[in-house]
Amino acid sequence: MKDIDPKTSQVNSIEKSRTEHEQWLHMYRQMLKIRKFEENVNQLYTTAKMPGLSHLSIGQEAVAVGVCESLRSDDYITSTHRGHGHCLAKGAKTNLMFAELLGKASGYCSGKGGSMHIADQENGNLGANAIVGGSAGIATGAALSAKMRGTDQVAVCFFGDGALGQGIIYEVMNMSSLWKLPVIYVCENNLYTEYTHYTETTAGNIIGRAKAFHVHAEEIDGQDIRKVFSTTRKLVEKARSGDGPSFLLCKTYRYYGHHVGDINRTYYRSKEEENEWKINRDPLKIFANWMINDQLIDAPGLEQIESDVQSEMEDSVQFALDAPYPDLNEVDKHVYA
Repeated sequence: MKDIDPKTSQVNSIEKSRTEHEQWLHMYRQMLKIRKFEENVNQLYTTAKMPGLSHLSIGQEAVAVGVCESLRSDDYITSTHRGHGHCLAKGAKTNLMFAELLGKASGYCSGKGGSMHIADQENGNLGANAIVGGSAGIATGAALSAKMRGTDQVAVCFFGDGALGQGIIYEVMNMSSLWKLPVIYVCENNLYTEYTHYTETTAGNIIGRAKAFHVHAEEIDGQDIRKVFSTTRKLVEKARSGDGPSFLLCKTYRYYGHHVGDINRTYYRSKEEENEWKINRDPLKIFANWMINDQLIDAPGLEQIESDVQSEMEDSVQFALDAPYPDLNEVDKHVYA
C-alpha cells in the first residue's frame, strides 16, 4: 500500500475547501442575479417598456440554482412559463435575456420567443414552454437521445404543481422508468396552481404518483439551496450511471402573483402568508445567514456581490433598451405552423 504524504493530503483538503467556498459564493451570486433580474422585469412591465406578461420566479431561486449547479453545461434542461430563473441558472446572459423579453433582434430567439419561450441551446437549455407540462416530453426525448447515443448526459424537466394534472407527465414517467432513462423530473410546488391552492386540485400523495411507476422520488425543502444541491447531485449521479429516472418535489413559494398583472392576491391567499415566507423562508436570507455563520463571507462581502449584480442588471437593461428590433422581413421566418 502506497504511503500518503500528510502534507499533500492537507494541500488537497485546502484546495477542495477553497473550491467549495468559491462554489457557494457563485451559487449565492446566481440566486441574487435571478432575484435582481426578475425585479427589473417587473419594473419594465409596470413602466410599459415590456410587451406581454411575465411570470416571476422571485422566492424560488434556490430550486433553479441548486439543480442547475449539479449539471454540466452539456446536460439538458427544459423549462416553464415561469422560467427566467432556470435559464439564468443554466448559464444564460442577462443582456440577451432582457433583449428577448423586449422583443429585440439580439435576444436569444431574435425577440420572437419572449418571456415564456426562451431557449439557450449552447448551455443545454432546450427551451421554456408556455404549455403547462408541455416540456416533459422534450426532456424525456432528450434523455432517450442521450441513451441511444451512448453519452452520459442527463436531462432535467422543471414543471410546477399545476402540471400534475396533465397526462403527459405520467406518460413520460412510465416510459422513462421502463427504459431507465437519465432524466430528473423537478416539480416546483409553490402551493398555488395559478389562483387555487394545490390541495384543491391535486389528490393524494404527490411523490406517490412517481413511485407508482417505480421512479425514485424525494421531497425536500426548496428554500434550502444546500439541500437542493446535495440531493440533486445524488440524483444526477444516479441518472448518469444508468440507474434511471428520479422525481424531485421541491416545496417553494412565489412571492409575487401568478403573473406580473396579478397585483391584488388577497382573494386567494393572505398577506400574512406571503410575509411569513418572505421574512422567515427567503432562500437568499437562509443561504446568506449560513455563509456568514460559517465564516465564508461577511456583510461587506455580501454588499459587494449585490453591488456587482445590480451594476450588471443596469448595463443589461440598457443594452436591451438600446438594441434594435428585428427587421420586418423576419416576421414570417422560422414559422412552421
